[in-house]
Amino acid sequence: MKELKKIALTGIKPTGDLHIGNYFGAIKPALRLATEYDARYFIADYHALNTVKDPKALATHVREVAAGWLAAGLNPEEVIFYRQSAVPETFELTTILMAFTSKGLMNRAHAYKAAVQENLQNQEDPDAGVNMGLFTYPVLMAADILLFNPDVVPVGKDQVQHVEMAQDIAQGLNFNYKDAVFKIPQAAVQEEVAVVPGLDGRKMSKSYGNVIPLFGPEKQLHKLIMRIVTNSQGVEEPKDPETSQIYLLYKLFASEAEQEALAKQYRNGGMGWGEAKEELFRVVNRELAPLRERFNAIMADRDALDAILAQGAAKARPLAEATLRRLRRTIGIIGNP
Repeated sequence: MKELKKIALTGIKPTGDLHIGNYFGAIKPALRLATEYDARYFIADYHALNTVKDPKALATHVREVAAGWLAAGLNPEEVIFYRQSAVPETFELTTILMAFTSKGLMNRAHAYKAAVQENLQNQEDPDAGVNMGLFTYPVLMAADILLFNPDVVPVGKDQVQHVEMAQDIAQGLNFNYKDAVFKIPQAAVQEEVAVVPGLDGRKMSKSYGNVIPLFGPEKQLHKLIMRIVTNSQGVEEPKDPETSQIYLLYKLFASEAEQEALAKQYRNGGMGWGEAKEELFRVVNRELAPLRERFNAIMADRDALDAILAQGAAKARPLAEATLRRLRRTIGIIGNP
């Protein structure tokens, strides 16, 4: 009998354009899951609603994120790939989990605490601008996870709390009913994920405005790379490659031989920052050009893209329905929905 693969689940929030920090920090590591796990990927459009209030922008972000993952190599025939909003069982489960979640646990959520701290620093009411979607988002996230009984949820170090809260909520419900209603998921911390430097040397982030879009036009890519901040060292001066964000970006895209050659040029002198940026553009565009072409082709056929997501939801919903049927019996909700 063939041994069943363990289940991994990854959520993607559609709140803006994908950039190369997303590509190396989230997309590529998550795509590797499909080689080892029974992988499920969902687009967390209801999570995005907390901050994205423009309906056209949200719809566009959802499609762009879906097209981006497909262009990067996600195969919808081999995994389950769906929109969160297309699986309504998620929201019934959220309502049930609310009854087993303490307000104190929500008070400790990093996003809520950060919002409160910022308000206090600005001498405003602690809850100014905080909606209930933000406050209770860990419960919705727990529903996203627990609905599909994953063994592992890959996250960065700063996201481990999300999985820990799902564990707490699931354990509370299991304890109440003296039954293993939910499998307790484990956080798979991605220690090896690259920290991608942005245009100013800080970690690439939309909040810093220092990103290089993943699927932007070639001319835009070249223009942004030429804007990378450098020091005042002259052409003939030797340079340390490991302290240069140009070289740190270059390492993500270049072969080992190319890395060694550029590092040698840095150390020997005779290379100016402009020349280094041109070499960086060459290797970045070499990798991104085919992704850009695939992305544009996918976005050009929105009906086909929407059909892929609908097919993913059709695969996801029977699994979700099974979880809800079992849970309803456990908690005493009778009758067929």
